[in-house]
Amino acid sequence: MLEVLAFATPNSVKVPIALEEMGLDYRLVPVNLRRGEQKTDAFRALNPGAKVPVLIDRSAPGGDTVISESAAILVYLAEKSGQLLPKHGAHRNKVFEQLFFHASGLSPAFLQAFLVSMQPSPPAEARSNALSEVDRVLGLLNHSLEHHPYAAGDTYSIADIAHFGWVWRHQAVGASLDKFPLVTRWYDDISARPAVVKAIGKTLALAA
Repeated sequence: MLEVLAFATPNSVKVPIALEEMGLDYRLVPVNLRRGEQKTDAFRALNPGAKVPVLIDRSAPGGDTVISESAAILVYLAEKSGQLLPKHGAHRNKVFEQLFFHASGLSPAFLQAFLVSMQPSPPAEARSNALSEVDRVLGLLNHSLEHHPYAAGDTYSIADIAHFGWVWRHQAVGASLDKFPLVTRWYDDISARPAVVKAIGKTLALAA
């Protein structure tokens, strides 16, 4: 059995999206960030960084496997299922290129914009700078989509799921997709996928 410790966050939603797409059985275990449950000793024993999501694979050979960091979880699930990550070749390389871009560029930009937006009275310059960086990384994603329908090429992959997690929350950080028509098209296509719709519903229910 796969267990996903998560909350209604951009990073958490990536994991149930992948699991729904792959058709793997799993159980969502809520970790209420509003109550500080991610800071308990029990949770820190799983992830000392006190962040969701965390994946526990109870069926792994040799005993339970515990993984944190959403991109690492996506790679683990892709290799476990044999889906959404090519086994070799240029497309596999592009998927990893996009995953590293996500981890080093897109995700930090959105996170910083989110943190600024959460301030009671954020300085105008801080807000402007944060949103400028979001626009920069969205521009890079838009460029990646100029010749292919998906982030890493012609095939939907875990790279798309990684990016989608934060882009799904673009309005919450005050960002707009209006200047990025290819990102808008990509976002609308992924949003309509049945597995994505189902996963979003389950993730949002964690905060209900």
